[in-house]
Parts: sequence; C-alpha cells; structure tokens
Amino acid sequence: MKLQMHSIHFEADRQLTDFIQQRVDKLETFYDRVVEGEVFLKHNNNGTETKTVEIKLYVPGSTLFSKEEAPSFEAAADAAVEAMRRQLKKFKDKQMAHH
Repeated sequence: MKLQMHSIHFEADRQLTDFIQQRVDKLETFYDRVVEGEVFLKHNNNGTETKTVEIKLYVPGSTLFSKEEAPSFEAAADAAVEAMRRQLKKFKDKQMAHH
C-alpha cells in the first residue's frame, strides 16, 4: 500500500516511520482494496506531553479515518490502527452485504 507520512513540526525518525508502515500494512489483510493511505504525526503541547496519530485510508467509494492520542507515537499508532481495523471490517461487511 502506498502510504504517505506527515510529521507535523518535527522530523520523524526512520524507526518510527517503519514501525507505523508495518502496522498499517497489516490492515491490508482485512481489506485488500485500500488504494492509499496517509498518516499524520503530531506532538500535542496542550500542557500534557501526548502524541497524536491520525490515519486516513482511501478505499473505493469512501475515506476511512481514525485518530488516537497516547503518551508515545507507538501506543497512539497501535490504537489508531486497531480503530481502523474495526472500521475496515465494518466497511467490508457492508460491501459484502450489497453484493
């Protein structure tokens, strides 16, 4: 899957981008028609040191989106991927129901 990484106001290291790429690639096992995806990484400076990971996946006829916050990018990525997995399963079930 073609995946674009956007780290907002900082430079994400290779280890982090590889970690997220691996996690998001696993989503293709649930739905193989994902066209492409985007990941946004942000530091939250609202008094707490949390990190936000947003995942946007483009599938035929729709765009799926998940956003999670956690103390680390890895934890936020895991939570966002898990939320996206549930959305993909639901989306796939709907597609199957129509056919």
